[in-house]
Amino acid sequence: MTAKNGLTYAQAGVDIDAGNALVERIKPAAKRTARPGTMAGLGGFGALFDLKAAGYSDPILVAATDGVGTKLRIAIDTGNVATIGIDLVAMCVNDLVCQGAEPLLFLDYFATGKLDVAQAAAIIAGIADGCAATGCALVGGETAEMPGMYHAGDFDLAGFAVGAMERGTDLPRGVTEGDVLLGLTSSGVHSNGYSLVRKVVELAGLAWSDPAPFGAGTVGEALLTPTRLYVKPALAAIRAGGVHGLAHITGGGLTENLPRVFPDGLGATIDLGSWTLPPVFRWLAETAGIAQPELLKTFNAGIGMVAVVAADRAEALAAVLAAEGETVVRLGTVTAGEGVAYTGRLL
Repeated sequence: MTAKNGLTYAQAGVDIDAGNALVERIKPAAKRTARPGTMAGLGGFGALFDLKAAGYSDPILVAATDGVGTKLRIAIDTGNVATIGIDLVAMCVNDLVCQGAEPLLFLDYFATGKLDVAQAAAIIAGIADGCAATGCALVGGETAEMPGMYHAGDFDLAGFAVGAMERGTDLPRGVTEGDVLLGLTSSGVHSNGYSLVRKVVELAGLAWSDPAPFGAGTVGEALLTPTRLYVKPALAAIRAGGVHGLAHITGGGLTENLPRVFPDGLGATIDLGSWTLPPVFRWLAETAGIAQPELLKTFNAGIGMVAVVAADRAEALAAVLAAEGETVVRLGTVTAGEGVAYTGRLL
């Protein structure tokens, strides 16, 4: 019999050795995110976490998962992948804290057609940066090399976060008419609305490497400004007492996200004159003729998180948040009714 040449997995487009090299390369990044409760490093079939070691006596677990959306397209096209991992973490942990939970652990899913170890390591280093900044341990993940599924150079990211809180401390809780809305300003577009953002950039005839007409650096650099991480300031406010709810302002904007923390029969009135619309949003609106209602329903419009707080605690909690590095805006109040009513104008 004549022996046939055996086909290998590598010849089919999957390099197991590269995957192993990536795991070794990212171990230091994961190690620097270790926190009380972390029980094992990377490499196992699953990740272990000790809730008692993390300080909980009667915990409720909270889980959240998300991605970065088409902001990835800009990272891929520009080759600037250093901060996209921060966005991934932010989209998950900013949601967790809105439930009143402290983020504890994070796992990532990275998928590509052909694994570039240096690129993947840079992305995961960004994820580790986001985890370290929010006290969340990067305990594992999945790297999937799938030839034929992605165009050359393309990749996708997803994240999964788990947090905990003591039983009976979940949010929203106790939202009442007259509560004050404290807005925490955003760092830019964050990670929502980028399908429209990319259309506007195309409409304006700009390349990612062109100077940004709305800020410093290039268009690509400005639009890749990472999503702000609100976890530690939000937890400080919760622990200070008087926070009734938190709303992460993502896709749907203030118009659709804020009502998610209100019980039936309550809404909000927001004064649009209480903050200044950041230049990137004004440029988007003016370049594409985006109407104010569409802007407020698509983007965060400069407010990335809203704390719903007791009226008699509003001043003290604004001070707590400011001490944690946040720019705090008194947006309005909780009112009888449904939905969000706006006074004044942003545009």
